[in-house]
Amino acid sequence: MHTTPPRFAGHAHSGPVCQRLLRHAAHAAALCLLIGLLLAAMSGWRHTGAKLSYSFAIGMQCWLYIDGGRALIAQLLHRRYPDDAECANGWPGWAWMAFCVLLGAALGYTLGVLLGDWLTGQRSIYWWEASWGSIASTAMFTLTMASLTTGYFYTRGRLLAAQAQAEQARRVAAETQLKLLETQLEPHMLFNTLANLRVLIGLDPARAQAMLDQLIAFLRATLNASRSGSHSLKDEFARLADYLQLMQVRMGARLQPELSLPAELQALQIPPLLLQPLVENAIKHGLEPHIEGGHLRVAAALQGQVLLLSVSDDGAGLNAQGTTAGTRFGLQQVRERLLARYGQQAGLSISAPEAGGCRVEISIPLQEAQAQSTSV
Repeated sequence: MHTTPPRFAGHAHSGPVCQRLLRHAAHAAALCLLIGLLLAAMSGWRHTGAKLSYSFAIGMQCWLYIDGGRALIAQLLHRRYPDDAECANGWPGWAWMAFCVLLGAALGYTLGVLLGDWLTGQRSIYWWEASWGSIASTAMFTLTMASLTTGYFYTRGRLLAAQAQAEQARRVAAETQLKLLETQLEPHMLFNTLANLRVLIGLDPARAQAMLDQLIAFLRATLNASRSGSHSLKDEFARLADYLQLMQVRMGARLQPELSLPAELQALQIPPLLLQPLVENAIKHGLEPHIEGGHLRVAAALQGQVLLLSVSDDGAGLNAQGTTAGTRFGLQQVRERLLARYGQQAGLSISAPEAGGCRVEISIPLQEAQAQSTSV
């Protein structure tokens, strides 16, 4: 399989072009510092300042001409071959890269020595004045350092590209899993509601008609929400209010809902209909078994840098709902959606309040909800 080399010197790393160039220059400067210190150590630390000056003058110019030549040639080739993925990624190919290394090393050394002389006030022996043996050894050292530096940047670029591809694959897999879970949620909620509607038709046709009208309105309101990647807590609570109105048509005064959403949290983003299955579970397994029904509370709160979303009821209780086994579709579906969207950063916990009933709490890092709110 053909693989396209990443852009030379770390194209896979995100960020503006100027920031990438500054990072590359910093790496090149660090290598120049290392070479200068090595040369100074080999000479007994004599003339360390001069060694560093020549190392930076030569090394930075070599990097500039090699990397600049690479980028220029790749751009020119891309104009001629717009469908070439390698050129589009800033890689001109190994043949042109070898040419850049040879030419850049020669120019960088020659002009770097001149610059080093100007900085230090010394007078070097230039290559055209030196013996063939001195020229060969100097050229070998310069080409070796230039090749090693080029190899370092290329290897680093490949590593960053592989990391970016792996992260992209992880995001795609998570998004695919999330979409699958969301498609499972909608039929589950609909089947539960239709089953309740079927029972009500035989008991109270008028209330069944009202429930059907409310169901149509609810599905219309939730259609767009279920197709988006995220929506605000304000929208989430609005859809829950629609659903609870639907359930109140069937349960009447037996269902006593309470929604608590502070104004400062309304704009935070969460996956759509995240709390829906938890509310369904609370009604079906907690409140419906009670003849007198009960109280259902859905709340959002901030605890430090963590967003807490809770669904609690004073119904049949934890054991009666069977939540300890973790077999309920709603709870498992919410766990998997949280894992797909936030990884291990979010959590879901179940507890039994002292007053009775069941409480399910979701914790999401505030920065995650804020990051999503700025991107939608």
